Amino acid sequence: MPFRDRLIDLRPLRSSRPFRDLWAGSSLASLGQQIAAVAVLFQVWQLTHSPLWTGAIGLATAAPLLLLGLVGGWLADAADRRTLVRLTTAGQVVTAVGLTAQAVAGNTSVLLLLTLVAAQSGCAALGAPSRRTLPVLLLPAGQVAAGLALQNVAFQASMLAGPALAGVVLAQWGPPAAYALQAVACLASLVTTAGLPALPPQRTGARQETAKRRRPARGGWRVILRRPTLWGSFATDVAATVLAMPIAIFPLINEVRFGGDPQTLGLFLSAIAVGGIGAGLLSGTVTRLRRAGLVQLLAATIWGLALAGFGLAGPLWTALGCLVLAGAADTVAVVTRGALVQLEAPDQYRGRVSSVEHVIGVAGPEVGNFRGGLLASLTSAPVALAAGGVTAALTVAAVALANRPLREYRTPPSESQDLHPVPCHEPEGGAV
Repeated sequence: MPFRDRLIDLRPLRSSRPFRDLWAGSSLASLGQQIAAVAVLFQVWQLTHSPLWTGAIGLATAAPLLLLGLVGGWLADAADRRTLVRLTTAGQVVTAVGLTAQAVAGNTSVLLLLTLVAAQSGCAALGAPSRRTLPVLLLPAGQVAAGLALQNVAFQASMLAGPALAGVVLAQWGPPAAYALQAVACLASLVTTAGLPALPPQRTGARQETAKRRRPARGGWRVILRRPTLWGSFATDVAATVLAMPIAIFPLINEVRFGGDPQTLGLFLSAIAVGGIGAGLLSGTVTRLRRAGLVQLLAATIWGLALAGFGLAGPLWTALGCLVLAGAADTVAVVTRGALVQLEAPDQYRGRVSSVEHVIGVAGPEVGNFRGGLLASLTSAPVALAAGGVTAALTVAAVALANRPLREYRTPPSESQDLHPVPCHEPEGGAV
């Protein structure tokens, strides 16, 4: 493979103007969200000086995602996805303006602040499933993985740049300026949706009567359970996040191994992001591979083993190297899994399948962090990290052995426009 083909694949930005506009808008919105997240943390601490209230930010953010994520999937299969993306993005603009206004007015109510945070999170949850379906609808099938890699790189870059930019803005101008930046970023994201084509769910044959009733076809969960490629991908993600998520153990391992230096703690988080960005910049190496199922399984296994290595590492450079490797493996797994799920899910179910992926992506890490913290409190940080990483790798290996369709899955060739490589004749019954 030529070296240029190993670099991030930019074909999606050249081949589809709607995707290019969407990518630019989503990148700005992600940067704005990172800035606002730091501003909310800063403002809540200034108002309460209580770790309980700063912890409540996570609850205010996660609860709407979990409650409304599946609703967003149902809506994505019942209505025009372009309209849903526009409306929910507009909702995020309104809530960002609300955050700016309360900061300018000198708000002292933490409940009002968290209510606005929850409202913004709810808008994001309702729109997320529709947004997840857009790359597969705007790009040729062979470029979907490359498009997801571009989105992932932009997200990783916002995670690095956003908090640093937020620190400068907060120091110079305070929370109002930080929230205003998010409002501008969300507005720019809304503007970029102007070029999107109409994207109603595709329905054929027996689905026509359902379409007239504006109800999505039933059978969303059955699609997942009857397609080994889908349930295997979700099981792999659950194993990697629930069994091996390390973030909650970082402060303890830093205290035990590296003297509790806060700069070292920051390096842990940065190392994962550096690995993710590095893998993204070289993502052409994997996005051009058609064995998406096998690549996903291998990447999830490496993620678990790298985190086990981090738990056992002695020198700081070894620990950081393990985290860089874990971050790179995570990016590869996210990109290949996302492409496989979008290509395998029939369009009439794609919104609900995407909502399941979204909920797993939100809840899995939180459950994993709780599991890790609990195990570390009962044993030790190294034991919790090593046991979690090895268990995750073994579980992924078990999924691989039990799921031959996932191991052997191949995405369509690059020139293919077919978005459903496997014919779908799913029975009705049950619903996500």
